[in-house]
Amino acid sequence: MIEVVRNAFKVEEIRKKLLFTLLMIVVFRIGTHVPVPGINTEIIRELSSGQLLGFFDVISGGAFKNFSVFAMSITPYVNASIIMQLLTVVIPKLEEMNKDADGRKKIASISRYLTVVLAFVQAIGISMGFRTAYLSYTWGNVAIVSLSLTAGTAFLMWMGEQINDRGIGNGISILIFAGIVSRLPFGLISIFEYISVDLTRIFVGVVMLIVAILLVMSVVMLNEGQRRVPVQYAKRIVGRKIIGGQNTHIPLRVNQAGVLPIIFAMTILMFPGQIASWFPNNAGAVNVSNFFDPGKVWYQGVYALLIVFFTFFYSAITLNVIQIADDLKKYGGFIPGLRPGRPTSDHLARISNRITMAGAIFLAFIATVPTLLMQFTSLQLALGSTSLLIVVGVVLDSVKQLESQLMMRNYQGFLK
Repeated sequence: MIEVVRNAFKVEEIRKKLLFTLLMIVVFRIGTHVPVPGINTEIIRELSSGQLLGFFDVISGGAFKNFSVFAMSITPYVNASIIMQLLTVVIPKLEEMNKDADGRKKIASISRYLTVVLAFVQAIGISMGFRTAYLSYTWGNVAIVSLSLTAGTAFLMWMGEQINDRGIGNGISILIFAGIVSRLPFGLISIFEYISVDLTRIFVGVVMLIVAILLVMSVVMLNEGQRRVPVQYAKRIVGRKIIGGQNTHIPLRVNQAGVLPIIFAMTILMFPGQIASWFPNNAGAVNVSNFFDPGKVWYQGVYALLIVFFTFFYSAITLNVIQIADDLKKYGGFIPGLRPGRPTSDHLARISNRITMAGAIFLAFIATVPTLLMQFTSLQLALGSTSLLIVVGVVLDSVKQLESQLMMRNYQGFLK
């Protein structure tokens, strides 16, 4: 690994990309400590103690509880991208635009404008929701806070695109990754304090370390797992050239939906408890908060079922087996033993459903294990299931990009 890093820094272009990415991360971390004017951050920390806002704080790398200009992080851009992806499936005009490079650029431009709109709406909601945290609650201060939060999100979106163009990895994912990893030292300190109080807890710490390693290995397997469906192309004569005749495959990913099913399921279950936490003196709100306690067995069961449901839902949207079968037929490809068209799409649908079910169950298992461990050991893990999936996915994607650039220059990379 040291040799790979040394080779990467030998190449001037890669070195500049790595240093630029690191610079953007440093700017991001500095921005998480730039407070929004006119706000008492101590009150924000008390109000954001709920699970849902705590999750937002993890994604933002602590910027939410600090109520900095980056408090909303890049979540409006993620939401805008998801909305545009769903609209691309249901609106024929957008579907046609998505098939060529110019159309994808237009969709990306629409996503940017939608991000600003969503960020401003979300900023207004946050500004008015935390009215008790204002040093002086006036409409002018609400406007300043809303514009500051919106500008912070727009700046992060610009930083992410700059990383895409001039750095290594996906810019938006890198910023989320930096925010999550920034909490890792505090998690390690809490584990050390947990063990130092009672040395008999060393065994628990060792078991937790082993489980953490196994979870990371499981997440890597889940992210990289795929079913390769063999495809053969018939030979065609175009002019004086013979095209086709090669054997290839269609890679169907086990975890086609990524981390989104966990985020959707978590948001739905956390939202009632978060609303109830804003009314601590109300008996009904207290009952709702106790009912939606993550430590309860039923909660984890419903959580797992929602993850399975959203995994199938999102996979069905993103993987269009009919389109794949039509493309194979159009370019003279076929799956050995199957006729082009409907039989091919049915076969791909059956395979997709099987591996999606396996991936969904595995994803639900990974999502519930950290919570159960924290419940039984009273130890706060540095990375939850969602954070772990994001971190591992970003690392693998960035390593692959670095790998490809090193291989282009005849250097051996991380992967063998």
